Amino acid sequence: MDQRHQAPPPPPDYDPLFDEPEEPRDPYGAGPPPRRGRGFDPSALFVLLDSLRRVVPSELEGRVTSLIREFLLTLRSLIDWYLERLDRPSREPRVEEIPID
Repeated sequence: MDQRHQAPPPPPDYDPLFDEPEEPRDPYGAGPPPRRGRGFDPSALFVLLDSLRRVVPSELEGRVTSLIREFLLTLRSLIDWYLERLDRPSREPRVEEIPID
């Protein structure tokens, strides 16, 4: 086997779950706009909830499933509330400048 064509090993702290995909480059060299940072990724939370549901004893399975359902409904309600809040106009009072003579 030829050693020249192998990729170097990843660093010891490399985690492929946090690897950001490469974005296509602009042919004119401008490139994509910089990212604002990582947002919240709920997939880890869902994996945790699913694994919790799978490891509980069978006599508690129904209760844990109901608990997870209530949690997800609460999360959905919070998201709906936040989106409604974004759609509302600002609550700041309207200020009118009155000239003093």
